[in-house]
Amino acid sequence: MLEHLNAEPVKPARVVIIGAGGFVGGAIRRKLDSAGVTVLALTRKELDLLSDGAEGRLAQMLQPTDSVAMVSAVAPVKTVPMLMQNLRMGDAVCAALAGKPVSHLVYISSDAVYADDANPVTEASYCAPSTLHGMMHAARELMLKSATTAPVAMLRPTLIYGAADPHNGYGPNRFRRQAEKGEPITIFGEGEERRDHVLVDDVATLALLMLEHRSRGALNAVTGVSTSFRDVAHMVARQYGKGATVARIPRPGPRPHLLHRFFDITDCLKAFPGFRLTGLAQGLEIARRGI
Repeated sequence: MLEHLNAEPVKPARVVIIGAGGFVGGAIRRKLDSAGVTVLALTRKELDLLSDGAEGRLAQMLQPTDSVAMVSAVAPVKTVPMLMQNLRMGDAVCAALAGKPVSHLVYISSDAVYADDANPVTEASYCAPSTLHGMMHAARELMLKSATTAPVAMLRPTLIYGAADPHNGYGPNRFRRQAEKGEPITIFGEGEERRDHVLVDDVATLALLMLEHRSRGALNAVTGVSTSFRDVAHMVARQYGKGATVARIPRPGPRPHLLHRFFDITDCLKAFPGFRLTGLAQGLEIARRGI
């Protein structure tokens, strides 16, 4: 569970967002802007973490009173070269933080760091990633914690969806795009796998709350409700009217070994008792309207 070093929310002096041009980083930037927080937004244009000397350029930008939100990643990680790219990016940030202390660090990680058999998943569940994507985030968590003496908070979202998602991954984002094009919404097999899905705006809100409270520790960004892909597809179809249909297609491979994943959200409720994450039906409507 998180520990809050600020019992009451305090606006950070400045938040440096590394990866502000991405889907999640952009949402965090908008949330901080709306809250009146001073932001230094670093996109790849301002800071390419894979370029020579990136750590030095980042160190020159940092101030001791800064809070840092580290979001930048080449994701999802599907190959070993992609894994190594991400570790190089993390290494550049670690080198900058080691040479230029800051006030606070929030890292946007992933629930992929947890063992597959952790059901229900809590913040205390064993970290034993079974994918390259999970391994990347688990490694970067350790790297960042070892690189700085500042308090570090890990935000671990489950499957993120939202209007501006660039990945078109299987689930709400792809289903919505298929419906918008008038295509059948396709699910693999019976679509029986059950997953939690979190709206990107909620991930951004949790990041803001962690920054304001100068939190340290880990927190899962999840709703606590897991829904089958079949049900998600039909929810999207209903939103788009009678012309939207759901079609089953053969799986491209064997059924996933992780069939269902459930979360216990007790720690999130304790950490931020005044905040409730958006339910899937409402979140899908927000994504459909492009809010």
